Amino acid sequence: MKKALSVLTVSAMAVSMLAGCGSSSSAPAASTAAAQETTAAAATTEAAKEETTAAAAATTAANAAAAQDVDLSDKKVGVCIYQFSDNFMTLFRGELQSYLESLGFKPENIEIVDGANDQATQTNQIQNFITSGVDVLIINPVNSSSAATITDMVQQAGIPLVYINREPDKDEEKRWEDNNWDVTYVGCDARQSGTFQGEIIAELPDKGDINGDGKVSYIMIEGDPENIDAQYRTEYSVKALTDAGIKVEELDDQVGNWDQAQAQSLVANSLAQHGKDIEVVFCNNDAMALGAKQAIEAAGETIGKDVYLVGVDALQEACENVKDGSQTGTVFNDHISQSHSAADAAVNYIKGAGNPHYIGCDYVKVTKDNVDDILASLG
Repeated sequence: MKKALSVLTVSAMAVSMLAGCGSSSSAPAASTAAAQETTAAAATTEAAKEETTAAAAATTAANAAAAQDVDLSDKKVGVCIYQFSDNFMTLFRGELQSYLESLGFKPENIEIVDGANDQATQTNQIQNFITSGVDVLIINPVNSSSAATITDMVQQAGIPLVYINREPDKDEEKRWEDNNWDVTYVGCDARQSGTFQGEIIAELPDKGDINGDGKVSYIMIEGDPENIDAQYRTEYSVKALTDAGIKVEELDDQVGNWDQAQAQSLVANSLAQHGKDIEVVFCNNDAMALGAKQAIEAAGETIGKDVYLVGVDALQEACENVKDGSQTGTVFNDHISQSHSAADAAVNYIKGAGNPHYIGCDYVKVTKDNVDDILASLG
């Protein structure tokens, strides 16, 4: 079921960037044009999905065949995760380990290390991997801004590099292309995840305007403000509402650093200050949404009646909450396809086949309508 859902919902090993950039607005100016633009973008994205689904399946089959042609049993893979305690990266690294083994890597030749959310620690781990002579590195950077330094260090050692989950900036990716380096990024476009969060609210019967005052009053709980995913999810969740012609009002915007306990405290404080004026709580990930849920319930409010709550990642617990109505929605950050694509890219480098410098996957909007399918894939 995991493999079936992955092929159906993502465009592995193909670029599928969501079209459209812009800044958020709290007024519905040019809403008709924006709505047309959104509709066109949705149609384009859907067409791209259909076009690349076949490519994803073909690429997966080709990579599996190629892996069989290369003896991977003596190849060493070094994997750096920014922080083991991150819920999503826990799912990711578990799936990555399993899939690498299925491709023929020996468990003892797959080393996955915890950066403990400290760039100095992770840099030291990368240096140790280089010294030990790994054949390929898969890195989830603590700080995306450190990518240039990491890339230079790894390239000087002549080791192929696959970045995952936290995307370096466009200038850094252009360096890879300009220098024809064996470096790629595997992940989803965070603009799409933010857009899907906003669309979940915009598609509700009341469009998020619970009190009927003609605007959606929200609070935003951000992840790491230096992380591009946090930046895009923050911007594009609100942009999806304004693009749909919905007026918005920001009541609070706080940094929760992807952490459940921090989010619980921040949302509790916002509720104490703004009370029932809060109609929507946007969280950049599900861990923080779980904390927000605790704060909302502790304040005596009911999700779906007094306030709406959305997150990103489609964690098991969050999906269960969507199913029973205690979370409005989430967005599936497909760790299955992303981890498999990262492993496939690593194999391509080992066998000398190369990769594009960006390998995109799609997010999936999760509501009560499809949550059972997502839960089945997580099982």
